[in-house]
Amino acid sequence: MSDERYNKGLKILNAIDPQAISRVEELLKDICPDMTRLIVEFPYGDVYSREALDLKKRELITIASLVTLGNAEPQLKVHIQNALNVGCSKEEIIETIMQMSVYAGFPAALNGLLAAKAVLTDSNRSS
Repeated sequence: MSDERYNKGLKILNAIDPQAISRVEELLKDICPDMTRLIVEFPYGDVYSREALDLKKRELITIASLVTLGNAEPQLKVHIQNALNVGCSKEEIIETIMQMSVYAGFPAALNGLLAAKAVLTDSNRSS
């Protein structure tokens, strides 16, 4: 079952960002390489692969959740880029973050918008 979960997760992750797995492997190889497999299997193999929500909705939900946490800027930037990769518009991303001002407060939303600005600025440069 584990290989099936991993392969399903890897397929989803590669559809979102084909370079993601190599970046995660590089980041974790010296501290906890097993975490890479867990990341692929659980979020992507078990959750993202479910059919009720498309990848665009899943990425916007993830952005909202990370904004509310208020302490996950690196992951937030990754998921903002992922949202762009799966077809979310700049406006959809910004509106999602703005709505979090109601639930997580203005500081969290402002920090999220600054993370979005960094990603969107980088994306515009590489376009």
